[in-house]
Amino acid sequence: MKRNLRGFAAAGSLFVAMFAADPVFAQKQGGILKMYSPDSPASMSIHEEATVFAEGPMMGVFNNLVMFDQHVPQNSLQSVLPDLATGWSWSEEGTELTLPLREGVTWHDGKPFTARDVACTFDLVTGKSSEKLRVNPRKSWYRNLERVTTNGDYEVTFHLTRPQPALKVSQ
Repeated sequence: MKRNLRGFAAAGSLFVAMFAADPVFAQKQGGILKMYSPDSPASMSIHEEATVFAEGPMMGVFNNLVMFDQHVPQNSLQSVLPDLATGWSWSEEGTELTLPLREGVTWHDGKPFTARDVACTFDLVTGKSSEKLRVNPRKSWYRNLERVTTNGDYEVTFHLTRPQPALKVSQ
């Protein structure tokens, strides 16, 4: 019996190995994002939801300032890539992170994405805005963020109260 189970397990591994190497083809741009989720997200607000069931599906909808390279198997400081930002630089003291922003990006309604949008978002998640989120599960993540300032339409600076190694992605 054990010999049969070992043979079955080996055959199953071979079957998986044969088909796991097949290339995956990207879908055409646009259309409808279809993905399985064992739950139904309470909302589409990634700032107000705290589970992967809301954040995962929205990953295909929203951009980030920076993100990890999706083509490498392990996240690291070297795999951080600009997304809406075009790069970043740190002050010598490690308390100011400046990001130039990609130009020509628009919201769904055609309005331009600017540094004011970034500042507005971080004012909202830090609780410094007159607008409030229903729930703010990650507010404590930003205790060290003193303020966000805009430097024209396409550059934003995050001012920290002290250096924060977890935020320091690269120099």
